[in-house]
Formats: sequence, structure tokens, C-alpha cells
Amino acid sequence: MLAVVGGDHREREIARQAAATGAVVRGYGFPWPERGIAGVTLCGNPDEALRDAHYGLLPIPGMAEDGSLYAPHAPRPIVIDREMLVGMAAGARLILGTADLRLQAAAQAAGVGIVEYEQDRELMLRRGPTIVEGALQRIIELTEITIHGSTIGVVGHGTIGSLLTRTLVLLGAEVLVAARNPVQRAEAEVNGAQAAPLDQLAQHAHRLDMLLSTVPVQVVGEDVLGALPSGSLVMDLAAPPGGVNLERAAELGHITSWARGLGARAPVTAGASQWDGIRKRIERMEGMT
Repeated sequence: MLAVVGGDHREREIARQAAATGAVVRGYGFPWPERGIAGVTLCGNPDEALRDAHYGLLPIPGMAEDGSLYAPHAPRPIVIDREMLVGMAAGARLILGTADLRLQAAAQAAGVGIVEYEQDRELMLRRGPTIVEGALQRIIELTEITIHGSTIGVVGHGTIGSLLTRTLVLLGAEVLVAARNPVQRAEAEVNGAQAAPLDQLAQHAHRLDMLLSTVPVQVVGEDVLGALPSGSLVMDLAAPPGGVNLERAAELGHITSWARGLGARAPVTAGASQWDGIRKRIERMEGMT
């Protein structure tokens, strides 16, 4: 039995594909279609969805500071606690992007295992294009200039940062990648971008039209935000707590966006890639592969 709790339209696709395998699936906290989902039971709360479940499938976007799951369409915040988890089947596991310390403690107290896949590079590469397309969509909505010809700073050159940089370069932007890792900076330059050490970003900020951060820790400081031209777009693509103080950026007159859940731009594609990764993990844990 699988419980799909929280998320967005991607989780709807995950639930649909899971049910298509013949699994018993319950759902709560993601958008529910009027005609329902074949083989999936809609529950009234997360407790009901998780009860007796062997696997709880939770969203991949990071958890908020209050411990709530990413669930923008849920009627109320979803915080998974020990009381919910003790009702799961013996030997149950939660599968999600990354668990915070509170969820880890609750799961340990309830005897429930945790399987994280935020760092699965294969999965991140497969879902990366939907995130990049979502970022482009958000940029177009929030700015009055073209990406072509703009000067754009990208903080971080991991899986998403590198895909984003490559796409922006192909669209004709002048891209500056700021990263600590010299190998990542070399990769950025090979992909047609400029590169600078992260601690030198403030020296280049005055010429940026946009600053896009992909690093999930606070690395963009006041010195950088203060040097950006007023009205610049500052977008944080990272999971909580994010890499930018967006509140301060807004105070300085910048356009801000915390672009969480961008994979929802193409939920069928992203949901299918996530389910593929989840399915493989469940098969390994069940000794099927």
C-alpha cells in the first residue's frame, strides 16, 4: 500500500502511475481532479492516507522552516509527526527529497525508515529540464526585458545550475556563474559562460540584470544585493532555507521570486520521472531487482 501525501500536480501523476502498477494507493494534499484518479482513494487527512501504508511518498521540494511539506494546494499545512507515522505498516518507509531533523526524529521514534532522493543525479537530470523551463517562464512573467542580451548571474553550478546556465547561454544571455568549486567554474566557461569565485560575486553585481540562485544555503549577502542595480530580478530556485534573503532584496527595490516547485510546469513529465526513480527504489527494497 502506498500513500501519496502533499505536493502538486506532479504527485497526482505519481499516484496515477503507482496505481497503474496494481498497487493500493491513497492520496491527500495534492490537486484532485473532478473525475478522480483510477485506483487511487482520496483521503480526508494525512493520518488516514498513511494508516497501514508500507510506503509514504512525500514531495521532493524541501520542507518549510515550520516542518510542513511542500503542498501549495492543501487546505492547511501538512506537518508529519510521530502520531501519524506509528499508524503505518511494520517496516514502513517514507520516500521524499530531503527530510528535516524533526521528521527524521519523528520517523525514528515511530520505527519508520526514511529514503531520500534529492541527491540522485540521474533523477535530477531527468527532471531538470522542467525546472529550467519553469524558471524561464517565471523570468518572462516578471521582467520587461528579453533574456537575449541580458546579463544574468547564476549562483551555483550543480545539476540545476549547469542546465540553467547552458540554456540561458543558448538563448543569447551573457551569463556569469559564481561558484566556490574551480572545476564547476571551468565547466561553466566551457559551456559559454563567464565564471567567478563566489566570494567575488559582489564585484560583478553592478552589471547584472538578474541574479538566479540555485544553492540551498544563504550565500548571497547584503554586499551582493546592495550592489545590484535597483529593479533587478532576484530569484531563488533552491529548497528551504534558500540562498538569498528575498525580504531584504525586496527592501532594496529588487523584483523577487522564491521559485519553489518549478517542476510543476510540466507535471506529467516531471511526475513520470520521479515515479520512475521511486519505483526503482521500492523494487530494490522489496527484493524485486
